[in-house]
Amino acid sequence: MYVSKPHLFLAALTALFAALLVLVIATPAVHATLGSAQRSAPAVGPLRGDAYVDTRLFFGTGRHNHQPPVTDQQFLAFVAQHVTPRFQSGLTIDKGRGQWRDRSGSINRERSYELILLYPAAQARTRDADIEEIRDAYKHAYGMESVGRADEAARVDF
Repeated sequence: MYVSKPHLFLAALTALFAALLVLVIATPAVHATLGSAQRSAPAVGPLRGDAYVDTRLFFGTGRHNHQPPVTDQQFLAFVAQHVTPRFQSGLTIDKGRGQWRDRSGSINRERSYELILLYPAAQARTRDADIEEIRDAYKHAYGMESVGRADEAARVDF
């Protein structure tokens, strides 16, 4: 049987078009399936620990009205009186340097402390009240405008 060259060309063109059509239709489905499989895999390995909240409080030491800064001894006494009774399981204190724009617009550079508190997520409501009392006590005791707070969900294992 003899097949003319135009018919061969047309058959090849039809096969190429069919192959392209399959690629165009199938590629998004394959990509979506692979993409979702990659997103569901853990990034770091198995999660360990229990659901906790990681709260960080930022205490400045610079005071207004020409009063001396809060000293290490004063801050540690504050922690012993106001924080330790509420968080007896433990806490971490880091010293730092910070800056803060006060209500008047002035930038104040000062020594600071970061207090790190970890507690079970189930206790978040109760601990929130404790933390707000700590913040208010520090502002009142040392005439501060604010105590910064940052909360984040965490997985904790001891």
